[in-house]
Formats: sequence, structure tokens, C-alpha cells
Amino acid sequence: MKFEANLNDQSIDIEINEENSTFTSGDSSGSFKFSVENGRYFLRVGTKAYKIDNVSYDGSDITFSIDGSWHTVSVKDEQELLLDSLGFKTGADLAEGSLKAPMPGKILDILVSVGDEVTKGQPVAILEAMKMENELKSPIDGTVASIDVETGQSLEKNTPILEIEALG
Repeated sequence: MKFEANLNDQSIDIEINEENSTFTSGDSSGSFKFSVENGRYFLRVGTKAYKIDNVSYDGSDITFSIDGSWHTVSVKDEQELLLDSLGFKTGADLAEGSLKAPMPGKILDILVSVGDEVTKGQPVAILEAMKMENELKSPIDGTVASIDVETGQSLEKNTPILEIEALG
């Protein structure tokens, strides 16, 4: 099965063969083993083992931590890739201008105002979580349509922070 993963504005094509537990990604290929034990996820790729915690899903976005480091990956499967190539919008694309809290935390600063034009990847808010300041970035190019939080507000995971209306 083919997938496309987007991590840190980098697109990665991955093909997974579940029958023989192998993968191909670009020039890399190898074997993997994935298991879930007592609610924890374990992934072994070749000789490297990873413990994956705090896994949550929001449409095509998967948020998780590995060794205390947080990651959000947007994943499209073969069907979503086909719909994209035909010009159709998927459920994830329809909500692409919505920025939500990736983890529980406190809003330290909102860097934009309603009506501001932003570009994809531009920092729009600062969220303090686990005693670290995290820059939250715009998911698309567009105009800030609404801001749903205030500076100093504590948020739960997936709390809407702001909406960006796509340009065009």
C-alpha cells in the first residue's frame, strides 16, 4: 500500500508491504515490525527500536511523541492520493485552514490578527507545553478569519486556536 507523509514541510513517499513486513521510501528500504502492547506502540525498523506514546488522530494528522519529542505527521493513503490527483478535496483538505492545539498547553502569544494574510509555515501562535515554547505555524496560505483563543488561555489537545481562509 502506498502512502504520502508530510513532516516538517517535507513530503515522503512510502510503500508498505504488510505481507512480508517490508517498506520502501525513496532510496531506502528494509523490514519493520509494528506492535501494540498494553496501549503502547512499538516500531522496529531494521535494528532500531522506537517506543511511540501519546498517539492521537485528527483526520489525516497523527500526533505522537518519541522519547519525549512531539511530532505531527499528515498521512494520505492511496485513495486520498488518487482523489488529490483528480482534483477532489478530501475531508482533511476541507478543514485544512483550522489550527488546533497539538497538545495541552497555554497560549503565550498570538502573532497575527483577524484579516492578516499568512503564508503556509508562518508562525501564528506560541503554545507553552511541557515547559517548552512551541511555535504553531499556519497550515495554509490565506487570511486569518477568526481567532478562538486569548493570550494566557489554557487549552486541551485539539482545541481550535484559529481559522485561516484559503486564498483563491
